[in-house]
Amino acid sequence: MKILMVFDFDHTVVDANSDTWVVRCLPDKTLPGSVENSYRKGYWTEYMGRVLNYIGEQKVSTDRVRSVMETIPFTAGMTELLTFIAENKSAIDCIVISDSNTLFIEWILHAAGLQAAVDKVFTNPAKLNELGHIEVQCYHSHDCDRCPVNLCKKKVLELYLYEQSDAGVEYEQIFYAGDGGNDLCPTSCLRGRDVVMPRKGYTLEKLLAKLEGQEGNFPLRAKNIAWSSGADILRELKASMQS
Repeated sequence: MKILMVFDFDHTVVDANSDTWVVRCLPDKTLPGSVENSYRKGYWTEYMGRVLNYIGEQKVSTDRVRSVMETIPFTAGMTELLTFIAENKSAIDCIVISDSNTLFIEWILHAAGLQAAVDKVFTNPAKLNELGHIEVQCYHSHDCDRCPVNLCKKKVLELYLYEQSDAGVEYEQIFYAGDGGNDLCPTSCLRGRDVVMPRKGYTLEKLLAKLEGQEGNFPLRAKNIAWSSGADILRELKASMQS
């Protein structure tokens, strides 16, 4: 039986937010107030649609956007971790569940030569429209009141596990590495032998700390091991493979 490695992307695989990094492709590297102040809580993807539309209206080429996205830094130790996963595909499946978009993640992984590590990316679909501007859509709709309207990571993970099981693939252990508030929901479908790995000092670690010792309606069975660099995750992954 294989191990499943699940990653968030922004502030986990890469050490920045890819959605805010893209603003660097603008000549003055800033958004006008009319765009920047248009965000409504829970509707980030719609906001990003306005950001990308503005970038297109400024006649910034897709090649320019891509070259800027390719400069985003990876979190320490992540390239080594993903390289290890790519070299051990017979033992490890790897997916990304992210609130970024398909183009950004594809460009960033491809530029680093790391796309072979990742079997599947679940994120908001992006494409070029007839004007050559990037358009982004919500990944799905759902009825989870804990998550932003465009993406419930628990629903995505549960469906992936169900489809894999249907195809005869069961996982000995699941590792989930993330940093943000929207990474809490999927941890509730992890089992006792699985591992949730929150990034030290980030929101997910704080939310998990609040849950510990609480009797509530949020079931957390997985082992909780915080990480600072990809090396910490790699160490746990290797230990699991050797046990």
